[in-house]
Amino acid sequence: MTGVVVSMERRPLPPAPKANPIFGTAWRFRRDPLRCLQEFVDEVGHAYRYRFFLNFWGYVFVHPEHNQQILLDNYKNYTKSPHPTFDLLLPLLGRGLLSNDGESWLRQRRLVQPAFHRQQIRSFASTMTAAAERRFNRWERAAREGKPVSFDREMMELTFEIAGRTLFSVDLKEETQEIGDILSQLNQLFINMAMEPFSLYTLKMPFLPRTRRIFRDIGTLDQLIYAMIAQRREAEGPGSDLMGMLLAARDEETGLGMDEKQIRDEVLTLLIAGHETTALLMTWLFYCLACNPDVEAQLHDEVDRTLNGRVPTFEDIPNLVYTRQVVDETMRVYPPAYALSRACNDADVVGGYAVQPNSVITLSPYITHRLPEFWDDPDRFDPERFAPAKNAARHRFAYIPFGAGPRQCIGNGFALIEGVLLAAAIAQRFRLRIPEGYTAELAPQITLHPKGGMPLQFVSRES
Repeated sequence: MTGVVVSMERRPLPPAPKANPIFGTAWRFRRDPLRCLQEFVDEVGHAYRYRFFLNFWGYVFVHPEHNQQILLDNYKNYTKSPHPTFDLLLPLLGRGLLSNDGESWLRQRRLVQPAFHRQQIRSFASTMTAAAERRFNRWERAAREGKPVSFDREMMELTFEIAGRTLFSVDLKEETQEIGDILSQLNQLFINMAMEPFSLYTLKMPFLPRTRRIFRDIGTLDQLIYAMIAQRREAEGPGSDLMGMLLAARDEETGLGMDEKQIRDEVLTLLIAGHETTALLMTWLFYCLACNPDVEAQLHDEVDRTLNGRVPTFEDIPNLVYTRQVVDETMRVYPPAYALSRACNDADVVGGYAVQPNSVITLSPYITHRLPEFWDDPDRFDPERFAPAKNAARHRFAYIPFGAGPRQCIGNGFALIEGVLLAAAIAQRFRLRIPEGYTAELAPQITLHPKGGMPLQFVSRES
């Protein structure tokens, strides 16, 4: 045992980039987190240590081998809690799948998993495309008027409706705008707080305007979720969707069901995660198509040949090969989950470097997806990267838009099927064009948003 300790102590710590003696790298991170992450990789390499304010140290690892060890090989050592970011989100998400850990998380995962089995998702396909079709007339009017629309907002509303109908069998159309505004505000507030020292303490100060706003908005979301739960409890049966599975669940030892707070945490977590990432995927996908007309033309050719004017179905997905490659390449360039965080519980060695216990670990799909050792000309948008032969030759942890290992996003299959179907359905009817003078900029919040929204102009392909 002593020999192991000595060996660990001889391991070097990762290099650290230059930092302010008092504030560390905090201000650089706050100004532009993704550029900061990339600059540090360029400066010191694939693994580094950074100081965030006085003496708070974190680690960043971006090499695929590092991803594999942290997310798979030694994943039990890298947990969600205790972790400042997840602790900050506890008032919103509670102990849902995203933030829970250990045996409690495993029980939740096993409970929720059937809702995301492929056969279950297959039954959702027509709901997904029907939701898009309901917006076609509005988008046709926008095309005739020739005015840009807030495309990211359109996608948020569309995927929110789909999440409500598929996972919980509810129509949230009337609440979409209000909830969308609340989630957008909370997203920005939480990412701002994550960049500040002592931000967790401010949540314990109800007299602060920001704290009052956070809990007021969370209270509004709670009213909606608890009303959904109560309405379903009053129904004749729990139903076969995700809400029904949560209500019908029983503890194997006690036979007791989940209490209202547990169900609330799961519903809110999956409602948020089930729509925002796919909305951002669609937003960036059609921006990339507008920037790459040769890719757009190839996608239109496949969609037209495969569908011949009809609505895409689940059975069409195996034939929409290039469409899936466009989805994959979009998530390479603009991964909605651009950074993954963990807490290191016990000392470890990653990439030859010592990792100290009780430290914060950050992985970045955004940076990993741009490493030139694994991606030729990484800034070029090229769906052909995801041809089968190239996929097979690439390190499997070089592409991690949904994370990886046992804690890989439970909804990855749902998101991919939804992404392919929506991309095909929209591309069959419309082109999206970038307004003159607009250039997309990144706004990394909890997920990767376009700064100030994404104005795009619908153009009807029939015209």
